[in-house]
Formats: sequence, C-alpha cells, structure tokens
Amino acid sequence: MNLTGSRVLVTGGAGFVGSHLADRLAADNDVLVVDDCSNGDAGWVPDGAEFVEGDCTDPDLLAEVLTADVDAVFHFAASKAVDTDRPRAQFEDNTAMTYNVLERMAEVGVDELAFTSSSTVYGEAPRPTPEDYAPLEPISPYAAGKVAEESLLSTYAHSHGLRAHVFRFANIVGPRLRGAVIPDFIEKLREDPTELTILGDGRQEKSYMHIEACLDAMCHVVAHADRDLNVYNLGTRTTTSVDRIADIVSEEMGVDPEYEHTGGDRGWTGDVPRMRLSVEKLAGLGWEPTDSSDDAVRQATRELLAGL
Repeated sequence: MNLTGSRVLVTGGAGFVGSHLADRLAADNDVLVVDDCSNGDAGWVPDGAEFVEGDCTDPDLLAEVLTADVDAVFHFAASKAVDTDRPRAQFEDNTAMTYNVLERMAEVGVDELAFTSSSTVYGEAPRPTPEDYAPLEPISPYAAGKVAEESLLSTYAHSHGLRAHVFRFANIVGPRLRGAVIPDFIEKLREDPTELTILGDGRQEKSYMHIEACLDAMCHVVAHADRDLNVYNLGTRTTTSVDRIADIVSEEMGVDPEYEHTGGDRGWTGDVPRMRLSVEKLAGLGWEPTDSSDDAVRQATRELLAGL
C-alpha cells in the first residue's frame, strides 16, 4: 500500500486511533474522514482532511464517499464497548459496516484495506499469543463480531482480489483516549484524590502500546506486507497490571489514594483478565516495539493530564 500521494478513506477517522492516523496521513495524502462521531469528535479531524459525518451502516453513505478514485481504505469505524448493554445491535452494526465497506470496494474496484481488529478475538489464550493460535474462542459479543469481520475480510481477500491488513490491537493509549482505564482513573482521582475504586482484583495484566508506536507499526506493515491477507498483532513485549496503572496515574498526579477493589478476577463480563500478544511476526517484518507497557501508560497519563 502506497501512503504517499494517495487518496485514502478513513472510516472512524474522528475517533481515537482513526484521528491520529488521519493526522499522520494528511501530510502526504488526500484524506477523507467518515465518522458518525458516536465515539469521536469532529474537532479531531485534521486540517486539510475532508470530513463527512455519517454512519457506515448506511450503504448510500458509502456509495457517496467510497468511489473509484479512492486508493485505500482504513476501516476503523466500530462500536467499541466490550461490556455493551446492546450486544446484538453492536454485533449487527459492526458486521454490517464491514460488509458494506467490502461490497462497495468490490463494486468500484478499490483493492487495499486496513482493518482494526482486537486481541479479544483470542479469548483467554496462552501468552504470548501468536497470530496462528487456534481455535479463536472470544468471550464477548464485541470480540465475536471482530472474528466475524475478520472472516469477511478473509473471504474478500482470497476470492475478490482484495489485499487486507488486519491489526489485532493490544490496549492502545495516548492523547484523546476515552472510556478506558487511564482516563477513568484520572477522572476518579480528580473527584477524590484520597480513594480509588478499581474494578476486579487489580491483578488483571495486559499489554499497553502508545498510539505513536501503533501508527509506526501499522504504516510499516501496510508498506511491507504484501500477501492477500496479512494478520499482525500490535502490542509490546511486556504487560502492566491494573494496580500498576493506578500507581503510575497516582504518581503523575501527585496523590496517594487508598485502593478499593470490587473483587473477582476480571473487571466486567467479557473482560480478558490477562493478555500478552506475540510480536515475533511483526519483528520478522522489520519492526518491533522499543517501549514497555509501563512506558506507554506513563506517557499517555502525562498527555491526558496535559489535556492533549
């Protein structure tokens, strides 16, 4: 995939990861962002990028924005809450968006796609988990939807001339992050710096990757991986516990709260309590993370506290 001088469509490009990607691509490409702003902010769309507010479950919208002059699609639009109270609607919406994008790409002859999947597709797998681990046993409707969407991409890659890049994310952190553990802890400690409620037992342990490293890895993969279907884990070689995140956030805020745990080995239904992805396949392609999960958490905390 050529990321210089191309016309690139970014669905979900006003969201956390999508807006950062649009920022990076806009310097050297003609970028079109589509987002319904349910998870994002139109103010995050970079200057110079074209913005259309709309929902990718609507085929008519995609007929408007996904035309033959588009060179590549980064499909990031999704309902993202793992513990959603509308699981059926989330599953149907996410799979419909992906199917609509793929159908429209086939109609107009656009054949380059990058897609954000998730480490949750593996379920509670041995660690570190490689891309060829099987069977995939998701434990949330969100993760089940990602498995279904990956299957659709595989179908179009193998049977319809599409080149697909699938990224199974660890926890990506950085400026503009919402609805995740770091901004949640910051908000709670601003309200009451003496006490912090932590979901689960605090020993849940996962990989955290900073958004800039995530973008570096994605851009490297799309530039160098050239199979019909390219599936890559994106994460760090280390993990960080929820209690450790609480420590880091407290240190950066200069507070010393008492921790109160809600109990249990996971924070919510569908939460995978321990996750570490193998990044050996990514390293074999010539890119590997240099920062630890703790580094990513600390940098993101500082950026969020600074209002970035």
